Amino acid sequence: MSDKIKVGISIGDVNGIGLEVIIKTLSESKVYDYCTPVVYGHTKVASFYRRLSNASEFNFNVIDHPSNAHHRKPNMINCWEEDVKLEPGVVNATGGKYALISLERATNDLLAGELDALVTAPINKDNIQSETFNFPGHTEYLQQRDGALDSLMFMVSDNIRVGVVTGHIPVSQVSQSISKEKIHTKLKLMDASLRNDFWIRRPKIAVLGLNPHAGDNGLIGKEEIEVINPAIEEARANDILAFGPYSADGFFSSGTYRQFDAVLAMYHDQGLIPFKQLAFEDGVNFTAGLSFVRTSPDHGTAYDIAGKNKASDVSFREALFAALRIVRNRRENVELNENPLVFTKLSRDRD
Repeated sequence: MSDKIKVGISIGDVNGIGLEVIIKTLSESKVYDYCTPVVYGHTKVASFYRRLSNASEFNFNVIDHPSNAHHRKPNMINCWEEDVKLEPGVVNATGGKYALISLERATNDLLAGELDALVTAPINKDNIQSETFNFPGHTEYLQQRDGALDSLMFMVSDNIRVGVVTGHIPVSQVSQSISKEKIHTKLKLMDASLRNDFWIRRPKIAVLGLNPHAGDNGLIGKEEIEVINPAIEEARANDILAFGPYSADGFFSSGTYRQFDAVLAMYHDQGLIPFKQLAFEDGVNFTAGLSFVRTSPDHGTAYDIAGKNKASDVSFREALFAALRIVRNRRENVELNENPLVFTKLSRDRD
């Protein structure tokens, strides 16, 4: 049991679909063959959503520390004492307040080594803002907590993987926010993640252009010539198989993305719109480049269906199992790097 992966789960906005998809995922008994889940929230809030989800036989095992988690049950740590007024589908300060309490407590235990991975349910990026949370989203918050110099928002599924150079910033700021150095850094993070987290020996990465038609040789913009091409050349000089820049519209519509192990987009919607179109049900948001493993479903709080027992748990379940696979891959890398001969044999077997 000591080798079973212990996963912390933050509940997200208490007025969203977070606890509904968590309960639906953890109601499947086979989950406990692979991990020990620890949910950070409160049993009264969970009971409210358990009733709305018609999960009458589902119950959390209440613990005060991850070390006390039961390996065959869903565990919950109560992160506050007061009663919370729940209003499914309503955007208010309450949703943000308790989402942050859950996230902070789970992150504290993760950084203390009490957890092996973190899966985050969706937050509202506006109502969670406070004196202690002044970030555009989970990715930036967790990078700061980890003390990492950079990170990569990496959307992954069985069919497509997409990362972005710029994340949660206004479109008007994208052009001045990209640079040769920043693109090269993201390519290094992506390449390292594909090798270490996904076990791809020689990953091929496609890089998208910023402008329509990838600039048409400077006719519709100079960023491809002055910034993106030099970044690709530098990456290739450092043994990263980067190709492009490609025009985003034709790249996805023609299916060219299938020829690559991952795609680096210049900005949020350029990468996430096609990703969600192609992999909405099984898509996962993974934060690459951190010392720990964090995943989340690729959907939001879904206030329109909150409390109506309509939320699908497919993406959340995929996020949970993606975290488990990445933890195992990282552990295996550590073991194999201690014995290069075994590593070489296993690598050949996987080719």
